[in-house]
Amino acid sequence: MRLAWNGSTGGSSAVTKLFGRRATLRRSVSLLRDFGHEQSAPDIFYGALARDSVELIGDLFRGLTGEELQGRVVLDVGGGPGYFAEVFHDSGARYVPVEPDASEMHAAGLSVHGSVRGSGMALPFRDDSVDVCFSSNVAEHVREPWVMAEEMLRVTRPGGMMVLSYTLWWGPFGGHETRPWHYLGGEYAAKRYTRTHGHEPKNRFGESLFDIGAGDGLRWARNTPNGELLAAFPRYHPRWAWWIIRIPVLRELLASNLVLVFRAH
Repeated sequence: MRLAWNGSTGGSSAVTKLFGRRATLRRSVSLLRDFGHEQSAPDIFYGALARDSVELIGDLFRGLTGEELQGRVVLDVGGGPGYFAEVFHDSGARYVPVEPDASEMHAAGLSVHGSVRGSGMALPFRDDSVDVCFSSNVAEHVREPWVMAEEMLRVTRPGGMMVLSYTLWWGPFGGHETRPWHYLGGEYAAKRYTRTHGHEPKNRFGESLFDIGAGDGLRWARNTPNGELLAAFPRYHPRWAWWIIRIPVLRELLASNLVLVFRAH
């Protein structure tokens, strides 16, 4: 049975069925509340994101394969300081984070066995070497995100799953800590943040934050020869609001975060 996404429902029902049941308004409100702590209490923010990520990946993998993550190799591209490690280990997965920035790897004082320092632009892994490759809120920090996405497909075994989830520039969180002023331009938002706080933002527009949109990802996803797009939906929205991905301008403003799900070739 072909499960390819057809653009009419926001995702293949077979792949997204389990996660769709979890994607309730209550979940959306809870995540929005926790996300308000990104700068002030990152443990709360990343803890919520970690729990949501393992549920997302676990549900999608079961939808694709009918199997659990137990014993599967899960590669997290842009794993940062390792906030996701515990929840993935608890799921039984063999979790491997890869992160290019040494200071970021140790930012939270965590020690993750098996973590790898390396660039998502040239992943230090063999072709077809992992069962699941995913990246959460990293692509918007990469100057050439589709090079990274192709690398993620390269290292995923044929029939395995690749999941790319990223923040949309024109959405409410697109400017990260400089929001909502990013609507007036990334450079303006960065300078205003510096004037207000006395230091530059962590995410500097044009250097470590870029204006990536939903349309950009969907165009790449439909044309890559290395994977089959199975689903595309707004990560933090309730299931009944996934239809916004079908509307070109609306999805840029309201989707906030786009999830692209692939079966690797």
